[in-house]
Amino acid sequence: MAVNVRESRLGLFRDPDAVVNAVESLRKAGFRGTDVKVLTDTPYPEGAFGEETERHRLYVFPFVGAACGFSVGVLLTIATQIAYPIVTGGKPIQSIPPMIHVIYEGSMLGAILFTIMGILFESRLPDFGPTPYDRRISEGYLGVLVTKADGRADVAIVCSAKAGP
Repeated sequence: MAVNVRESRLGLFRDPDAVVNAVESLRKAGFRGTDVKVLTDTPYPEGAFGEETERHRLYVFPFVGAACGFSVGVLLTIATQIAYPIVTGGKPIQSIPPMIHVIYEGSMLGAILFTIMGILFESRLPDFGPTPYDRRISEGYLGVLVTKADGRADVAIVCSAKAGP
């Protein structure tokens, strides 16, 4: 069964071996691995159907956030001490030990906020565009979604039909 939403095709299968055959035949037909996704309600191991693993850059977001938070913490404490110079007992106005706590908290806040934004970005959320989906996938069927068929939708349907039982 195929569903059309903006040059995307969704094939439904009951047998996991048929999904493996469909993914292989789609690859042989020239579809890139990033354009073929397997939809299932069962937690299969990553790559169980021969699909490519999705690369992510989530590990970069906390580091960038911590660097931004560190910079804001340093600028905030230095600007505050310069704007309100209070000399206490001959101690220097720019004192590092009191700044450490603010810099640490700024770094942690930046890392946490950027991690949350990174999760949303890498998950491509929110996605308000139409995506092919069939309720039978949540009932045990396996779906093979071909995105970016770009005029080759007929090839995707034929490859999925050859793989089916």
